Amino acid sequence: MLTSACPGWVRYAERVLGRPITAHLCTAKSPQQVMGSLVKDYFARQQNLSPEKIFHVIVAPCYDKKLEALQESLPPALHGSRGADCVLTSGEIAQIMEQGDLSVRDAAVDTLFGDLKEDKVTRHDGASSDGHLAHIFRHAAKELFNEDVEEVTYRALRNKDFQEVTLEKNGEVVLRFAAAYGFRNIQNMILKLKKGKFPFHFVEVLACAGGCLNGRGQAQTPDGHADKALLRQMEGIYADIPVRRPESSAHVQELYQEWLEGINSPKAREVLHTTYQSQERGAHSLDIKW
Repeated sequence: MLTSACPGWVRYAERVLGRPITAHLCTAKSPQQVMGSLVKDYFARQQNLSPEKIFHVIVAPCYDKKLEALQESLPPALHGSRGADCVLTSGEIAQIMEQGDLSVRDAAVDTLFGDLKEDKVTRHDGASSDGHLAHIFRHAAKELFNEDVEEVTYRALRNKDFQEVTLEKNGEVVLRFAAAYGFRNIQNMILKLKKGKFPFHFVEVLACAGGCLNGRGQAQTPDGHADKALLRQMEGIYADIPVRRPESSAHVQELYQEWLEGINSPKAREVLHTTYQSQERGAHSLDIKW
C-alpha cells in the first residue's frame, strides 16, 4: 500500500504512472479533504448552518494543496459546497502578517468541540510530516502478529529521505515498511515495484524532500531557499507536543458514532475514502519530469 495524503504524489501517480501504481494507493482521503467534510458537514450541523454559509480556509505547507482543493469532487453531504474554499500556504500567511504587522503569539487555540484547552494540544504519533507509517505499523503488528511495538525505529537506506522500518518475529522479517520522500526516492521506489523487486508492505510517500515541513509553501529565506534553521525549530516544537493515539480520543469515538454512523458504515466510506483516476501513458512515463 502507498499513502495518499500528498497531492503532489497522488497527481503524479494519476497523470504519469497510471493504473499499475494507482491500484496500490490507499483509498483514505487526505487530511485536508477529511477536514473539509468535518467543517462543512459535522461543524455546520453543530452550528445549525448550511455548508455554503461557511468559508473554510486551510493553511498548508505546499502549493499542491491549492490544486487538490480545486480538483476535489463535491461530496453529496456538502450540497455542492467545496470542502475547502481557500488554501493559503504558511509562507503566504507569514507574508500577510509581515505586511499587516500582525502576531499570533497570544492567539488562543480553538476547536470544533469547544472544550479544548491550549495545554491539551496533542499530536499524532510518527514523524513531523506525516505519521501514517508509525500508526499503521503499530496497528499491523498488533492485529497481525499480536506484537506491541513501543518504539518505531527507522533505518536509513539510500539517504535520510528513504528509511525502513521492520518487525521481526522468530528471526524472520514479517513486516517491512518504508518512508520515501522526494521524487528521486519515489522514482527509485516505482522502478522496484515495476520490476517486481518491491520488498515493502507499506510506503509513506511524500513529494517533498524532507517531508511536508520542508514544503515549497513554507516560509523561505530571501533568496528563495528553504529556511533550514526554521525547519529545525519547527521539528523541535513538533517533537515537544505530547503524543496521543487517535483511537484513544473520546472525540474521535464521538465522531464515528454521531457523525459517521459507525466505523465501517456507508457514511464513513463516503466521507473518509476516495477513488483515483488514471491517465495511461507510454512505457517511458517514468522519464517525464514532474
